[in-house]
Amino acid sequence: MRNVMSEFLKSMVPAPARHALRRIENEATRVRYYGRRYQCALCGAHVRKFLPSGLKIPVFVEKKVVGGGYRLNARCPICASSDRERLVYLYLSRKTDIFHAKVRLLHVAPEYALTRMLKRYSNIDYVTADLNAKNVMVTMDIRHIDEPDGSFDAVLCNHVLEHIVDDRAAMRELHRILRPGGWGILQVPLSLSLEQTYEDDSVTTASERERAFGQSDHVRIYAMDYVDRLEEAGFQVTLFQWWEHAEEFGGPKNRFGLIGNERIVVVRKPA
Repeated sequence: MRNVMSEFLKSMVPAPARHALRRIENEATRVRYYGRRYQCALCGAHVRKFLPSGLKIPVFVEKKVVGGGYRLNARCPICASSDRERLVYLYLSRKTDIFHAKVRLLHVAPEYALTRMLKRYSNIDYVTADLNAKNVMVTMDIRHIDEPDGSFDAVLCNHVLEHIVDDRAAMRELHRILRPGGWGILQVPLSLSLEQTYEDDSVTTASERERAFGQSDHVRIYAMDYVDRLEEAGFQVTLFQWWEHAEEFGGPKNRFGLIGNERIVVVRKPA
């Protein structure tokens, strides 16, 4: 009720005053969370802690799923970026030339904080896409992408494929629309305990899928054979382990608040 009343009162304030009020609130949040322990890679804020994020789903704990479930120290209190977004941004800025070269980029199911950053760069011909979301440029089913072969230099498609029944068709399409030599980042929640990806076509209801796969709209839990599926689609795959490059990715104290054992799944279409 307090939040509803607060929003109502804000709506009664003229727009210029609302903008000023928002700036004051943002500065107050920065003061509240200020500290030297962590730094957000996306907004640059120095904070004493990040905020919890994700759902406490038993199967994610049982299967040791990385990149899914509840994380205690995940979301930036200033820009709301997640630990997953910060890792992808750090990889893009430190290990690619995407912020300097002319790049046509497809971003599927675009993350808010990462999108806000990528939109700032005029060298990036930036295309956002999603099947259901309204705040994107293109409505797209990535099993059937309405783009010519080799249309994009790079693609970001993070935490999407675990939602798609025919994920192999989506992988083939993402491979097709990349130019030869093009690359992508295709993150998914990954189990460290399963030997093979777990999926079951008989699990169809929302409650059953949540129990089996961790979310009501997930259709599998990937294991490390995820790499095999990507290679079958034609990709060359590299698993980038950020902790092997610790000084660029926050040092031994994990200054950027990354997930400790989350790998970046980097794919490339052979030239």
